[in-house]
Amino acid sequence: MTIERQVLRVVRPIAAAAVLWGAVAAAGDLPKPLGDADFRNPSPAEVALGRFLFFDPILSGNRNIACADCHHPRFATGDAISMSVGEGGVGLGPARTTGTGEAAIEARVPRNSPALFNLGASEFKVMFHDGRLERDPAQPGGFRNPLGGDLPPGFDGALSMQAMFPVTSPDEMAGQYNENAVAKAARRGDIVGPDGVWELLAGRLRENPEYVALFREAFDDVADARDISFVHTANAMAAFIAAAWRADDSPFDHYLRGRTDALNPRAHRGMTLFYGKAGCAACHAGPLQTDHRYHAIAMPQIGPGKKARFESHNRDVGRMRVTGRDADAFRFRTPSLRNVALTAPYGHSGAYASLEAVVRHHLDPVGALERYDPGQAILPAHPGLADPDFAVQEDPAERAAIAAANELEPVALDDGEVADLIAFLHALTDPRSTDLSADTPDRVPSGLPVTR
Repeated sequence: MTIERQVLRVVRPIAAAAVLWGAVAAAGDLPKPLGDADFRNPSPAEVALGRFLFFDPILSGNRNIACADCHHPRFATGDAISMSVGEGGVGLGPARTTGTGEAAIEARVPRNSPALFNLGASEFKVMFHDGRLERDPAQPGGFRNPLGGDLPPGFDGALSMQAMFPVTSPDEMAGQYNENAVAKAARRGDIVGPDGVWELLAGRLRENPEYVALFREAFDDVADARDISFVHTANAMAAFIAAAWRADDSPFDHYLRGRTDALNPRAHRGMTLFYGKAGCAACHAGPLQTDHRYHAIAMPQIGPGKKARFESHNRDVGRMRVTGRDADAFRFRTPSLRNVALTAPYGHSGAYASLEAVVRHHLDPVGALERYDPGQAILPAHPGLADPDFAVQEDPAERAAIAAANELEPVALDDGEVADLIAFLHALTDPRSTDLSADTPDRVPSGLPVTR
């Protein structure tokens, strides 16, 4: 059966929402406060190395884009656009262009660039919007991942593994076929071999004396350049992300630690709604406001969709692409809400530009899907793209399939209650995260430009 037919057959009764809303937490059932024991504590040497690697374009096929271009401190570790403009783009954030001439992008990155806050917390064992990478002791190497048993050993955790995969994507970092050796290896599907993507990139680092010295200082098992692997690279970048972007000092954190005056009256009312009438905590559970599970909430689908090269549709069925189960169609992982007021746009496709808009979507998912205004999307213009940005949203059958999968019943809140709820979401902002400019290095060991 084709994926198109599978999607259009999905009918998940709205009664299933009872699973989500049937045991809504009372206002007294707040999570326990976070502490140092809940987070990784990497070595300073590993963090310093990871910081350079995160901002260094040396890890891209054409040496023209770094991880930071889509996860930049200026934009709260995201890029402030609905769908990232990867390899070939120029500039940062909403000012980023899609490039010109032969260097222009061929497609948008199909999903919104997620923020990286608190990913060093021990509870994060699943990565990506569809959870295609997760810690699983039953799997070879201890992780369920796109490479299966071919995954090399030595990862510190799921966060390290997440850093391994953007460099293999032509549209994100590798570049297009025939542009460079890394892109050719990616197109062949050669990721872990001696001529594969990760080995080619590790080879670049081995040739740089400054990087060799940094790797030796950070890792006990690196004695000389020959010992450097891309697994070391990923572990170092994960160490930097874990140390730099921990965010657990918000007003809500102070409230959980006993400061009852940490929340203003409006935020306190919003907290009561969040853990009570509004039902938010049914999915946004725990101290980081995520259950790490997958839910279908009729989020508008924009952009090219998530598909293989041989597929011609524009939809993104989310978790279903990982599990193959019809019941998982249009389910996406619950995001953490820490620093959520800083990380617009929202949704797996970045469909909503404001916090109020995405909150109101949750209150009436199917109605919001039908009323969706494409003008909310933040998409750098590129008229030459093969995939129309709103092909799915403009197709009644596609919208009907997304609506049929919805799990959330409508919730009635008046405008004052919505404002209170949003005030609580603002109280999840760690003040240290509002200015991350010091995280961007002045230079990187490769000597390539650092995008500031």
